[in-house]
Amino acid sequence: MDWLKATATGQGRAIMAGLVSPLDLTEGYLDAAAAHPLGQRIYARLTPERARAEAIAAHDRARAQLRRGLLDGIALSWKDNIDSAGVPTEAGSLLLEGRVPAADAAILGAATAQGSVCLGKTHMTELAFSGLGLNPPVATVPNAYDAGLVAGGSSAGAAVSVALGLAAAAIGTDTGGSIRLPAAWNGLVGFKPTPGAVDMAGVLPLCARFDVAGPLARSVEDCAALFALIRGGPGADLRGAEPGGLRLMVLDGVPFDGAREAPVAAFEEALAALAAAGARITHAAPPCAAQAMDLAGILFAPEAYGQWRAQIEAAPELMYPPILERFRGGRAVSAADYVAGWHQLDRLRAEWAAAVAGFDAVLLPTAPILPPEAARLESDGAFFAAENLLALRNTRIGNLMGLPAITLPTRRPACGLMALGAAGEDRRLLRVAAAIESALGR
Repeated sequence: MDWLKATATGQGRAIMAGLVSPLDLTEGYLDAAAAHPLGQRIYARLTPERARAEAIAAHDRARAQLRRGLLDGIALSWKDNIDSAGVPTEAGSLLLEGRVPAADAAILGAATAQGSVCLGKTHMTELAFSGLGLNPPVATVPNAYDAGLVAGGSSAGAAVSVALGLAAAAIGTDTGGSIRLPAAWNGLVGFKPTPGAVDMAGVLPLCARFDVAGPLARSVEDCAALFALIRGGPGADLRGAEPGGLRLMVLDGVPFDGAREAPVAAFEEALAALAAAGARITHAAPPCAAQAMDLAGILFAPEAYGQWRAQIEAAPELMYPPILERFRGGRAVSAADYVAGWHQLDRLRAEWAAAVAGFDAVLLPTAPILPPEAARLESDGAFFAAENLLALRNTRIGNLMGLPAITLPTRRPACGLMALGAAGEDRRLLRVAAAIESALGR
């Protein structure tokens, strides 16, 4: 068996049974990442000394039957906006070149304390402010299905490191879709927790009120275990999760406006599989969803620009022009409009909660488009702007509403089905997702 392509939880059980060693897994991933012809476009940097030391310790604990949990000895990649002690953390930007934090981010520290192995840091969109994954100044991560396509962002390298067997699982961050979009475009499960569910100390911010870290992995079970690992709390109970009797609402309207044929077809096929498995499906289009989307430009860009203005304006020539333009788009929004926008969003969130209260999850296509060609995005600024907004359109709904959200692969490549849960009900959503996963198959 190729253990490097196994699920993280499957590897954990194999370590427990003595079938594989954390040392062998770690060396396998380090060798694979170093040898891969596109490895330097996926990993910003490997951390072999740290990885080997942590793997040796995990190996010794396994031999002594003192493992700290199911993911003890499992090798993970970490997005390059998550601080790692003594190792550059540059968030995909030349503005932060040479930035070396003194301590691990809280989530990396929590994962390390439970025995996970840090393989290294993965490439990302510049300062996490694009959904496409294009980053000409530093590195554009190749899509796992076709290297000529973008991987999705901003957690691009995180997704591809897992999809190509260069890590057991990955930790990324999500502000407007940055976990779910690359997960969907590379055939993975990606889980965005409720904002505030994870300690973000030591994670470079984009929009702090929306930012949250979460896992990209091969299964819902992996995502549930990784969420517990970085959060430090109890894991979701997935035992016996079945699709029969699930109450699911399809969000009509906005998610399908301008959507391409393949993602819609994949979504409809997934709905048919869920219905055949006994799920009860209702269609609705609460007006609050479309109204919240109108607030995106008022809320995201001003906070992002306010966060990074000093660094950006000190050396704007170092930035990729379309990303610089996105940041500077926040300059024209007044403080009064920003505050009023948040007041309106709070009202819309309450309306959303009332409208979907009777359902176990709300379903929609993860992305309305397939991954575009990197070369065309780089040569055509108008195409970049249009595709970037459309790519993040569906995922942004969950961020605006402050919800946990998860994407699952469908039977069509690069097409995901997304489920939105209730705010704060992360473990419940993971259980629902496990039931959906069992119906979809692969």
